[in-house]
Amino acid sequence: MPKPKKYHLPSAELLEEVKKNLILQHSEDDAFLEGRLLAALQYAAEWQHKGAGYYNDHPMPLSTRQAVMMLASHWYESRDGSTGGFFGDKVEARDRVVDTVHDLLRMNKEVVF
Repeated sequence: MPKPKKYHLPSAELLEEVKKNLILQHSEDDAFLEGRLLAALQYAAEWQHKGAGYYNDHPMPLSTRQAVMMLASHWYESRDGSTGGFFGDKVEARDRVVDTVHDLLRMNKEVVF
């Protein structure tokens, strides 16, 4: 059985961009946040039918980059399973995040027949 492809951040810039998005000025959560980023990268590649680890070796379109940043930020703010974030009291906030992420990812989705 082949080994699953490991994911890695395409650049340290991506972590810094997500931290700016979250207005994080410390590095205490970097490892946790990197985990959310790697999961978001995997989600994006698989949702777009690109295959495991695709963005390890290929450039990431800006729309996909935005989706990955949004998803990682959402998961960071919702680490306890709640909706989280600025709209934490709105149950539908999670659905809006997911809908927007899917809209962004759809722009570069491989069509499978």
